[in-house]
Amino acid sequence: MDDRNDAIDVQKNDVELDDAATSPTGLENTFGGDSAIEQVALSRLNPSPRNVRRKAATGIDGLADSIAAKGLLQNLVAHPMTGARGKKPKLCVCAGQRRLAALQLLAERSVISADELIPVKVVTEAEAVAASLIENHAREPMHGADQAMAFRMLIEEGRSVDYIAALFSVPVLTVQRRLKIANVSPKLLDVFRDDGMSIEQVIALSLTDDHDFQEKLWFNAAQPWLRDPHQLRAAITKEEIEIRNNPLVAFVTLEAYEAAGGFVRRDLFSDDDNSGHIVDPALLQQLATDRLIEVAQTISDEGWKWVETRVKRDYGELSEYGRQSSHTRDMTKKEEREFAKLQKARDTATDALNAYYDDESAEEDEEKRDALEEAANAASDACDAFVESMEAWLPEQLETGGAFVFLNYAGEVVIERGFIKRDDMQRSGSEQSAADGTSGVEPKKKAKPVHSEKLCRRLTAHRTAAVQVELAAQPGVALAVLMHHMIPTIFAEHYGHMYSGRTLEAKFTCVHDGLLREADDLADSRAWKEIEAERAKWTAMLPKNSAELLPWLLQQSDHVTSNLFAFCVAATLDSVSGTDGGHPVSQLFDVLNLDMSKYWTATRESYLDHVSKGRIAEVVTAAVSAEAAASLASNKKDEAASMAERLLSDTGWIPDMLTNHSSVKESNFASPELDDQESDEEGSREDADADADQ
Repeated sequence: MDDRNDAIDVQKNDVELDDAATSPTGLENTFGGDSAIEQVALSRLNPSPRNVRRKAATGIDGLADSIAAKGLLQNLVAHPMTGARGKKPKLCVCAGQRRLAALQLLAERSVISADELIPVKVVTEAEAVAASLIENHAREPMHGADQAMAFRMLIEEGRSVDYIAALFSVPVLTVQRRLKIANVSPKLLDVFRDDGMSIEQVIALSLTDDHDFQEKLWFNAAQPWLRDPHQLRAAITKEEIEIRNNPLVAFVTLEAYEAAGGFVRRDLFSDDDNSGHIVDPALLQQLATDRLIEVAQTISDEGWKWVETRVKRDYGELSEYGRQSSHTRDMTKKEEREFAKLQKARDTATDALNAYYDDESAEEDEEKRDALEEAANAASDACDAFVESMEAWLPEQLETGGAFVFLNYAGEVVIERGFIKRDDMQRSGSEQSAADGTSGVEPKKKAKPVHSEKLCRRLTAHRTAAVQVELAAQPGVALAVLMHHMIPTIFAEHYGHMYSGRTLEAKFTCVHDGLLREADDLADSRAWKEIEAERAKWTAMLPKNSAELLPWLLQQSDHVTSNLFAFCVAATLDSVSGTDGGHPVSQLFDVLNLDMSKYWTATRESYLDHVSKGRIAEVVTAAVSAEAAASLASNKKDEAASMAERLLSDTGWIPDMLTNHSSVKESNFASPELDDQESDEEGSREDADADADQ
């Protein structure tokens, strides 16, 4: 939040100052309260070095005219000059600097004499800074730099933060924020004081206490946009980890990280309690790994051949492993009775919640509703946990298989068992070749495409994920026997790779892992997170064994089967392409009312780093303006990409290939003409790959 808005009123009577907060001088809130106003000759008055307002006074001529016409309406505040002696020593004005300058101007003009008597309240030198600050705080707003330095002067005089906050009726946080600004390089504070820098920029620079680094960021900025607050913050924290929503931080906890000697760079100017950055990512990673190893040891005690830890689930890595299926062991009589009690409690809680929703005459009671929902969820979770505890593995599975321990997006420990390493998998050489084999033709040269094959496949992976999300939300009708055939293929990690006994001769391929290999940024996209959430929901609902699948499907409502069918169909949809031409998936764009801007944004990582500088200029011209594109010409590729990312951030620009509605030309895949065409396109795509690096 803007620091200019943080001066929240605090009642002075509500703040008690500790005795330790006051300085030995015994400064009171009523400065000079016991001092009478004296009449002092103008010649005895001088500006005080303890006046907190350092910025040159303005409007003196107008103020002098006002005093000449109406007289001095308010007294000055002054303290004895250091070292001055005599009955009438020199006084230094610490409050009323503009009025003193106006009076001295009138004396120079002979409007008044140097002996003119001026009303002055005399305070001690120890009271001068605080008196000056109160004077300026209550009247013409001080410049932020001057106020920050004044607070710092009070701290240096021995005043506490709590004391200053109570004195000026502001929160302690406001004082701390001003002191943080006061710690910025003096050179930069001068720029700020002269209005050469905004409050947002000085706040961003205050994230670091390194004056040399602050000055380097400001004075060595090659382009004005590098001084934007966002860019300054990014430069200061580029090697650090943001605390907010970070799974490692949630898992390790800040307390444990700091106890291990880690430093947290906190942002005093943020109203978010979770704002800040981890300065030592390596330490955080090590702490997380150590804790995961402890968890892994307990899993290893189950008898698995191997157990490995990861701080993040790597879908690409896991796709290289086979999966074994667990079996659900029979419950003992005692366990059956216990499970029956849990089911009864679940049904009772669910009935109570349904009764609340069905009672239209009752007034809305959020507290009661939340309590009923919490009870129903807890009872359901208890049943699920009990069923999961019945999961068992055969000795031969333990001897050949293993488990992974990793963190999910919320920093929670997830344990997945039953993986098989490639060396332990019993697959034929032909199956291995089918899984890994590729084919191609020799390239020829033709017209150069806009996008390289690699970028086309990357972008269309995002397109596929977005279409899958929309398609899964619009279910059709599905036959249970068809789903009985599809599901073990779609959920291979759940049922294993050796499922057999299908009733239909049809083939379905889940493109889940393949999409992740096409786009390394897909896992962090909105579409993928929605897909994974749906996948986790269905995985939890499905029976453990494939033999139980068909009976389970036949027992489900149309709502469940149709939605599961829609998800399975969406999971097989694949629009990844190495070219940026039309694709059959375009037929679904209007049907699904697909808005790709919800799922994809042009950034350096997603697009700009993968195309040429010339293409970047074309995009900026189309999405922003020709003038904006022209400003990129003198920059290197990396700088141009960064500038373009900022310019495109709010435009909603999407590459044509992600919204291309053109129809797909029917082709004879056996024709030599097609082979020539594909060869030419392959050669052109290699040219595009080379251009993207320029």
